[in-house]
Amino acid sequence: MGQVFEEWQHEFTQEQVSDLNRDMVRTRADRIRAAMFPETLDDGSSFVSTQYEAGEATCVQKLAQPSQLLKEAIVMLIHYQDDVDVTAIAIPELIKLLQDNDRNVARQAAGTVFQLAKKEAPRHALIENPDLISAIVKVLTTNDDPETVKALAGTLTAISGSKKGLLSIFRCGGIPALVKMLSSPVEKVVHYSLTTLHNILQHQGDDAKRAVRLAGGVQKMVDLLSKDNAPLRMLALLTDCLEMLSFQHQESKLIIVSKHGTQQLIRILQHNADYEKLLFTTCRLLKVLSVETSNKQVIIECNGMNILGAMLDNLSNRVVMNCLWTLRNLSDQATKEEGLDDLLERSVRLLESNDVGIVMCCVGILSNLTCNNARNKALVCHFGGVQALVQTMLQAVERDDITEPAICALRHLTSRHEQAKAAQEAVRHGIPTLVKLLGPDSHYPLVKAVIGLCRNLGIGSANQQYLRDAGAIPKLIELLFRADGEMSRGYRDDDVEDGVVPEDVAEGSTGALHVLARDPMNRQLIRQSNVIPTVVRFLSSPNENMQRSAAGLLCELATDKEAADQIEAQNATVILQPLLHSANECVATYAAATMYRMSEDKPHDIRKRLSQELTNSLFRPEDLDDHYNNDEAIFRTTRPIFGMVDAQKAADKAVKTAGQEYEKKLRDYETAVKKQQEEERNIDEEIAKLEAAKNAKESA
Repeated sequence: MGQVFEEWQHEFTQEQVSDLNRDMVRTRADRIRAAMFPETLDDGSSFVSTQYEAGEATCVQKLAQPSQLLKEAIVMLIHYQDDVDVTAIAIPELIKLLQDNDRNVARQAAGTVFQLAKKEAPRHALIENPDLISAIVKVLTTNDDPETVKALAGTLTAISGSKKGLLSIFRCGGIPALVKMLSSPVEKVVHYSLTTLHNILQHQGDDAKRAVRLAGGVQKMVDLLSKDNAPLRMLALLTDCLEMLSFQHQESKLIIVSKHGTQQLIRILQHNADYEKLLFTTCRLLKVLSVETSNKQVIIECNGMNILGAMLDNLSNRVVMNCLWTLRNLSDQATKEEGLDDLLERSVRLLESNDVGIVMCCVGILSNLTCNNARNKALVCHFGGVQALVQTMLQAVERDDITEPAICALRHLTSRHEQAKAAQEAVRHGIPTLVKLLGPDSHYPLVKAVIGLCRNLGIGSANQQYLRDAGAIPKLIELLFRADGEMSRGYRDDDVEDGVVPEDVAEGSTGALHVLARDPMNRQLIRQSNVIPTVVRFLSSPNENMQRSAAGLLCELATDKEAADQIEAQNATVILQPLLHSANECVATYAAATMYRMSEDKPHDIRKRLSQELTNSLFRPEDLDDHYNNDEAIFRTTRPIFGMVDAQKAADKAVKTAGQEYEKKLRDYETAVKKQQEEERNIDEEIAKLEAAKNAKESA
């Protein structure tokens, strides 16, 4: 820097300054060319540099690199357009060569088209020419040369990378040809075909899915699932295609299970635990299949519950979520399955997750697997499930999709197994929240679940006061009156929420009040609420569960003389008399006990006859508890199926029907394709005639 400073401090004459300026102006163009277009300079040319510091570039030098990039981009654009134009000119000749009778000529033409399709610019020209794509599809259906088919299949795959290319393939009838190539012995051809079909299914919507199904795509893809040593990437594409084809389409689901595809999916999960993409697509397909009854049965029989449960420790969140949704869908049919200890433990542990979706699935799984299964109930209690479910309920009280299954699970855990009493005590601190959920803002499915849990809690004498102090009795009576009003006015099927009707709420409320009425103070509150006339009317219901609940509550209330007098004042004896001979043992027992308690001031012979009736009924309240409230799976799509033979017959019939419908649609589709091909041939002939006439005219 000091040297430069000294040079600038040197005194110049006016003549030297003028010469320096002339040199700078004369060599300015050379400096710019050297920086931006160095290839245009002559060898050995020199010019005056304006760079005085070696480490600091001049403004022109700083523009050198961007200028070079701009020049290269312009050159590429020129060449790009040239490539498009050249390809467009060559396409008509390529079409003729592809259809040449000489196999070698057709093979070389196919290879040329494939090489062009690999490059971006020529590929655009190929996409713009529907005649070429039609010719490719035609050759694929008629030419069996492996090399030709492989090159053209690769061409369609390259073209399918753009939306316009996908549309062209679809409109030119490429789907049947692609489905046909799924049976090719050449693995590369299968891979190209599957990739193209996958792209079409992703972007062309329902019409493309319908065309693939009609062409037999589902059957061909299911057959590929059992292929030995199939590449994992191909299996991932395969399962993703099947998921798109079977989503909300019953026939496709039935085809998959009838061709043993469901078993193959479970096998894939077992033997490919390290490839996350394949695990994700397979679990997502199983999630779709798991809402269909026959697929459910097969997955469960193949130990799918435990295999999916073991994957809940996977590091991929999307794999875990799809496993959980599948398990939730399956769990309502697996209520009698044994050996699900690890799954139950993992489900309890995952209740602590911050992911709402994970918690939602886990509460559903626990609710269904504890339905009528004493062993699973004991295991969940052992794993700390009661405390975890109560905490989940308290934290998600505003979310019915979590609260309802959580409460259903607690309802199952608080009855009919060895640890039920301990579970009732563990839920005690959640009673105030439960009672709030009985309010008018809650929908009936949630209300029904809360009523059932309150009833179970009331069986423990220590909880009676907690329920009373929380205001459970007024809430239950209000619900009973509300449901009775809706039953009297009538309701439409559209008003029913998830299958829960007002009768269910009325029966549940009556049953819960029956349990709470075992406490003297509770009996007094119930009697003072003027509910007895309504309950007596319920005795005439054609619903046996309603009769049982009403008779049970009246039996408990009749313990007090005042209540017994009110019951008799409603002419209940006339209604109770026929119920003594009810086929339902509980109804008959409660009716006899109620009449016996009402007859304390009656003649001795009447009391003796009722006493004998009661003895014959073997009245034991503790036994009746177990007959009152059976567990219920909450999954909305299908209910637990225990008659597997009937289910299999129904599935076989459905598969047969689906197959017949598919064959009819396929025949219609083939007829339409033949008609279209005939029309295309006629058009080709007309074009040929016109060209011949034109050539004759030109030669003349």
